[in-house]
Amino acid sequence: MKLKTIQKATKVLAALGVILLLGAADLQAQTFTLNGTVASADGEPLVGATIYVEGAASQGTVTDFEGAYTLSIPASNQMVTVVYSYIGYGAARRQVTPSAGGKETVDVILAEDYIGLEQVVVTGASTATSKKRLGNAISTLDARDITNSGATSLDQALAGKITGALVSQNSGNPAGGISVTLRGYSTVLGNSNPLYIIDGVIIDNSSNELIDLGGYTQNRLVDLNPNDIERVEIIKGAAAAAVYGSRASNGVVQIFTKKGAQGKPRISFSTSFNVNQLRKEIEENMEPFAFEEPANASNPNLVPTTRYKMQDYIFDTGIGTDNTLSMSGGSENTKYYASGAAFYNEGIIKNSDFSRYSARLNVDQILSSWASVSVGLNYIHNNSNEIPNGGIAEVYGALTGFNFNNNNFNPEPDADGNYQSPAGFVANPLEVIDNFKFGQKTQRFIGSTQLRLSPFKGFDIEYILGFDTYTQKAEGFIPVGSNGTPLGWARTAIGTSQLINNDLNLRYTHDISNGVRSQSWLGFTVQHDESTTLAITANRLSPVVQSTDAGTVTSRGDSKSERNIQGAFFQQTFDFGDKLYLTGAIRLDQASPFGENERTQFYPKASFSYLISEEPFWKEGIPAINTFKVRASYGQSGNLSALRAYERYANYNPQPIGGQTALIPSTRQGNPDIKPERQIEYEFGIDMGLFDNRLGLEFSYYDVEVQDLLLERTNAPSTGFNSRLENVGTMTNKGFELMIRAVPVQARHFNWKLTTTFSQNRNEVAGIEGGLIRLPKSFGISVARNGEPLGIIDGFFYARDASGNILLDANGLPSRATDENGVVLRKTIADPNPDWIGSLINEFTYKKFSLYLQFDAVQGFEVFNFTDRVNSRSSFGGGFRDAQEIRGELPRGYNNAAYNIWERYIEDGSFIKLRELTLSYNTNPPTPAISNLRIFLQGRNLLSFDDYTGWDPEVSSSGQTNGVRGFDFNEVPIPRTIRFGIGLTL
Repeated sequence: MKLKTIQKATKVLAALGVILLLGAADLQAQTFTLNGTVASADGEPLVGATIYVEGAASQGTVTDFEGAYTLSIPASNQMVTVVYSYIGYGAARRQVTPSAGGKETVDVILAEDYIGLEQVVVTGASTATSKKRLGNAISTLDARDITNSGATSLDQALAGKITGALVSQNSGNPAGGISVTLRGYSTVLGNSNPLYIIDGVIIDNSSNELIDLGGYTQNRLVDLNPNDIERVEIIKGAAAAAVYGSRASNGVVQIFTKKGAQGKPRISFSTSFNVNQLRKEIEENMEPFAFEEPANASNPNLVPTTRYKMQDYIFDTGIGTDNTLSMSGGSENTKYYASGAAFYNEGIIKNSDFSRYSARLNVDQILSSWASVSVGLNYIHNNSNEIPNGGIAEVYGALTGFNFNNNNFNPEPDADGNYQSPAGFVANPLEVIDNFKFGQKTQRFIGSTQLRLSPFKGFDIEYILGFDTYTQKAEGFIPVGSNGTPLGWARTAIGTSQLINNDLNLRYTHDISNGVRSQSWLGFTVQHDESTTLAITANRLSPVVQSTDAGTVTSRGDSKSERNIQGAFFQQTFDFGDKLYLTGAIRLDQASPFGENERTQFYPKASFSYLISEEPFWKEGIPAINTFKVRASYGQSGNLSALRAYERYANYNPQPIGGQTALIPSTRQGNPDIKPERQIEYEFGIDMGLFDNRLGLEFSYYDVEVQDLLLERTNAPSTGFNSRLENVGTMTNKGFELMIRAVPVQARHFNWKLTTTFSQNRNEVAGIEGGLIRLPKSFGISVARNGEPLGIIDGFFYARDASGNILLDANGLPSRATDENGVVLRKTIADPNPDWIGSLINEFTYKKFSLYLQFDAVQGFEVFNFTDRVNSRSSFGGGFRDAQEIRGELPRGYNNAAYNIWERYIEDGSFIKLRELTLSYNTNPPTPAISNLRIFLQGRNLLSFDDYTGWDPEVSSSGQTNGVRGFDFNEVPIPRTIRFGIGLTL
């Protein structure tokens, strides 16, 4: 999208904003006013409860901090149903007859809904509807779930709270990337990230590698302020996400930000201070001896040496602050929410930090008795000072220097400021921390306008215009004379992204007959996204100067990508007696990346939900089971992530020839038959509530097949191309999800709520030419192999005898397995995909105290500890295995002999973590001006119960690379975080 397109979109949003602010005409003569309060059974006001007219999207509001609400309803003199809902509570319905100028007060008490069937959701449905009507599972989080998590980004907060979701923090850097995978991998060459939508706007969550930070890449959810979020809804898989078309096979995460409520201005302020600590040190070689040079198996002599504990030079305690100030309120017709936030967080590697400044404005305006408009604007600026990990890409990371250098040298500079690096080809870790400069800055705007019309009863029109645009600038600098990079190095890169979406939805709800209701939804979408990257790299820098202009340019790159998507869908739902629900839908997509012969893609969906417990025979015969629902769904959706914008064409690359620039065809042939990968899913489930719904169970089984998997195929030489991307592979995911909620104790002053989740997934890949593909960013260790899960680790293993014993030579040294011709063999030596994932959450409340505890478990997966492999070699020698040779516990030369036997470095990565702990107290405010005062102490990643010898089995050195898990090399460990904070409301 051109800049002028963004400018036009901004002008439209601004114009609508003016209309919104000027549209507060007196509408009372045309409307009916409903007001009152919403509270829990113990009388506590429910802040942010939703009140809306059933079947009318434009008629809704939320409660204020006292639980009060005011709702304007168009006068019709016909009875309407008003729905009251709040996450964690059962919905209530009240009927009113709105008359012109009339007023009525309705106070509502909501009972807690422990199994969540009465929760009102919108994701994947045609309009706001209760979960009991859906034929698929949907997960929800509210603001309290996010607040209790102590997370600095939304995706961190998802960990352990969503069944079927594997949430992995890939790096312990202050803004380290997060991988979220719902129900397993869905592609080999693309990514398995869900589609993220915020207030109706599709947003970018890319992980852009601009300055060679190794495994550390941010993903753009880090830009969002978690304190602005009201709730999150997550749907998993094609059966639920079919109406989102070619971008939704990985699931959908829809984010709803906070809104204003009628009443006087309410000012809220929260502030917190946190410390970040290295949770665990790995064992270093601290023996006061080293092998005499030359260091080989025939020279076992030892000489004295001085060793340094390198981790003390690299890691330090980081601090951080998080401050958010918000104001909300409004009149009967105009409501607003505004916030500003400043966040700062230091990493546990010295001189690394991340800061984020953001502002948000949400305004809701009633324009007439049948029309309303909402405008949302969000500005974010963030800045990061980073220490490169090195990862698998470069030799200048702090942890790279830690691994490849022995620890028997002083890492501090000498009197002339020079740093030692015995390995020579890598930097001194302290040199990296002190002198290297790597940083990124991002400026981002997210905006939306939503126009809602209800011209007559039961008919709603909704139009959404949204955009998401950001500029990310990254710079890196290494001084001349640095170890491993003696010529110096500089890089400047700028990446931009712009997304815009237009959505028009038409909904019609009417009663066909007594007890039978129909709801029809027709929708259209037009989406455009565009990205650019410009990067310049130079070496041979002039002294002191830190820019690429001061050196010899070694590479220059400029890329641009554009994509257009158009779609339409129709969904029909029938409601029989508020207990049986049938839904069918069809989505049609056209997109510019589709091949000429595959321009149109169709995605069907069907589901049913049957609340059997509403039948008279059930109520009379099985009273202990208060709620019993069966559900089933089928759906298809697509994945565009592996289908880049121009794969249908034969691409050409510029090449200088004879002083001129010519275009040379690439080695990959274009494909006019290319199309998106297609996911087909069947889902079956039950939802139960027992013992007055104090014990709830949600169970889902799914069977997923990914067809048209995009893979490289080798071309015949006669084509003139080496390969072509084709839809030739398949992949399957099968698994189940279980969530149990219970209230073991419910008393006047003490409550105990318990939630546990358990999920299992089995993945398998097929259709790969040659049977195997080596995945990027893993040294070729992680592979896709026919008949096995994606991402298995393929490597060298011990030579063993017929009984499985390791074969040793005359010196007691091992060797790699070979065939009869002496060719070294490889096989699957590890599976980084877990056998199961789960969590246990306990919430205790006693009067004004509350305690929240969450344990997460990821079990039955393996990690290739590549850090241990490098660190154990005697030529580097900073690891504990080298100390074993020095002490004589291993034969001289054992570590060098085992260096290329990768099986040795495979470890069980299973862990149970105390992921979250929050202790809070709602104290009596010291002054009437303060209506609420909360003091809290939080901990995150406090404990990990595992047998892993590395820092943390959860990290991944390949960042968010799809399929590459369980690969630990030079990655920053996840810190232990302790936070103290205060929140108050005026």
